[in-house]
Amino acid sequence: MKSINPFTNKLLATYTEMTAREVEILVEDNFQVWQSWKNTDFSERAALMQKAASVLRNSKTYLSELITAEMGKRIEESEAEIEKCAWVCEYYAQNAASMLADEPITTDGQKSFAAFEPLGPVLAVMPWNYPFWQVFRFAAPALMAGNSALLKHASNVQGCALAIEKVFVEAGFPKELFCTLVIGSSKVEAVIADPRVRAVTLTGSEGAGSKVAAAAGKYLKKAVLELGGSDPCIVLPDANLDEAARVGVQSRMLTSGQTCIAAKRFIVHEKVADEFLSKLKSELKQYLPDNPMNRDTMLAPLAARNFVEEVHKQVLDSVNMGAKVELGAEISYGESCFYPVTLLTHITPEMPVFKEETFGPVLAFITAKNEHEVVDLANQSMYGLGAAIWTKNIEKGEELARKIEAGAIFINGLVKSDPRLPFGGIKNSGFGRELSHYGIKEFCNIKSIWIK
Repeated sequence: MKSINPFTNKLLATYTEMTAREVEILVEDNFQVWQSWKNTDFSERAALMQKAASVLRNSKTYLSELITAEMGKRIEESEAEIEKCAWVCEYYAQNAASMLADEPITTDGQKSFAAFEPLGPVLAVMPWNYPFWQVFRFAAPALMAGNSALLKHASNVQGCALAIEKVFVEAGFPKELFCTLVIGSSKVEAVIADPRVRAVTLTGSEGAGSKVAAAAGKYLKKAVLELGGSDPCIVLPDANLDEAARVGVQSRMLTSGQTCIAAKRFIVHEKVADEFLSKLKSELKQYLPDNPMNRDTMLAPLAARNFVEEVHKQVLDSVNMGAKVELGAEISYGESCFYPVTLLTHITPEMPVFKEETFGPVLAFITAKNEHEVVDLANQSMYGLGAAIWTKNIEKGEELARKIEAGAIFINGLVKSDPRLPFGGIKNSGFGRELSHYGIKEFCNIKSIWIK
């Protein structure tokens, strides 16, 4: 397994994949540690999770530079990612006990209630685009609920994976309560099949999610999947166009467009289409490629060369089907894995940039005649992760939000994950929820207790 800096194209490190025997030992150790961990009280878990937040903040410079070196995002985004991980640790340290308190239920018994108890070791199959955040938004609630964690991270961010494990060790968590499995995708099913592993969660592509879901079904394991998205950004005639353009572009350009909940399809009412297109162009022209370690850099490289080629194929195939290039679409590799900011118009639903997830700085601009067509176009997707609606009429915005098929709708704001809100999608964007009290209960045995 190789870690290659996508800006310099230089090899950072090589990691040797664990043998089946090494994986077996780690899974057993993790299971044995869980036997004790599940009996700890919330105050003990919370103290350790608060300490993990401190370790993250104290190591922020090193950890953020590691993220940028391994997968290429801008250093400011990497620092924000570490801060967000600390926040989710603090959030569950402060709230897990109340979230998982026994829930009284009135029945014909003298006393009835639902109890929330840990399942056991949970396998997390995680992606490279948010190499710390994706892990911590799973691990913080899972560990606070009394589970243990096994991490199979993306092959290109093994340095981040091992650093995360070290964070938990430095925070004082029992050794091997959180274990990193340095393995490739071909060995994931064997871990899911292990009877000591009680559940699996995956954040990643639709294809990877399908395989993990199939294995989880085969071995009767609980699964949570957060997969791809092709989020609509809806702009109505009464919207604040300057703000919608600025935040919409910010949403699309986070992590150089390699974000599941990025605004990918801009669906704009025809009354303001020309004006809004002009504002988008002005915003996008600021995003020039440069070294992601520099604080004034606006556009960082994609995480790997093959990702550049995949995005470019989606763009060219769409152009060949009639899309018009307003900006970008011309690549010059050099040493770095940059893809230019690209804006396409004359988009139709059969084009790849409409119906597929584009993981790069590509905006698909679509014009709608009326609100009915806005909703229809937004829902003409196999994905249903997030959506943004821009309007000054809040009642109208909420009305439309209830018609959009997605797991999260943000009106007049950036679609984002937040520890306080449930996060996840529908359709091909996956199932189950992370974060909030819904997320911590995903990996609990919701046990009914009836007494008379």
